[in-house]
Amino acid sequence: MEAPRTEDAGIGELIGQLTEDAKDYARAEVDYLKAVTRLKLAEMKGAAIAAILAFALALAAAIGLIVGAILTLATQVGPGWATLIVVGISLVVATLLGWAAARGFRKAMGATQ
Repeated sequence: MEAPRTEDAGIGELIGQLTEDAKDYARAEVDYLKAVTRLKLAEMKGAAIAAILAFALALAAAIGLIVGAILTLATQVGPGWATLIVVGISLVVATLLGWAAARGFRKAMGATQ
């Protein structure tokens, strides 16, 4: 980029130089934002992988807890009733959590009810 000549430049030349400088600035700004976006996406990729792995492990732990509860309760009431009790309680908890999540989403989206 060359230094502007202001001594003998006409108004048309100055406006042309201003236009070119504005284009250069806009290109540099776009390039900067692209670089920042690439960096943030790279950071989010690692975080997303960690979140997926955490979810998978939490799901495995929940399954283990449910199976353990069924096996423990089966000695008291039998396997059929134990399964029914544990699955019923799990469904009630899932329903309450789903209801709370739906309510939170509605509130966040601005719904009144």
